[in-house]
Amino acid sequence: MKNEKKEAVVEEEIVIEEKAVVEEKAVVEEKAVVETQQEETSLKKEEKTFGMLCHLLAFAGVIGVPFGNIIGPLVIWLIKKDESAFVNQCGKESINFQISLVIYSIASYILIFILIGIPLLIALAILYIVCVIKASIKASNGESYKYPFTIRFLK
Repeated sequence: MKNEKKEAVVEEEIVIEEKAVVEEKAVVEEKAVVETQQEETSLKKEEKTFGMLCHLLAFAGVIGVPFGNIIGPLVIWLIKKDESAFVNQCGKESINFQISLVIYSIASYILIFILIGIPLLIALAILYIVCVIKASIKASNGESYKYPFTIRFLK
């Protein structure tokens, strides 16, 4: 009888300790979420807007501006890079991606002669549109975005 009571008490203590650990983890996770939200709100709206513009102005090349996909982000980056670390990071990332895409496109045009270039160009166009939109949305929310398949020219 005494052993059973002792076992019950020990099991109850274990359950209480497990609950305490779970509650402690929940508190730690909640603190992490609050800190992330504070970091996101610490960026000014202007910084988020210019960060988003660094990505969105890459579409200037689509509307007919020669090398607009590089010039658009480059202009914003050169103007605002010293004022905001966030805009600096967004600008570098966007410019690196755009230069990388130009290189990949030239290689794809050369590969058209062996018929693999056309599917590569289609894939690059889809990648371009999806990634620029995704990066713009992330920047407008104050989050950084790393483009895939990017050669890091500006570090």
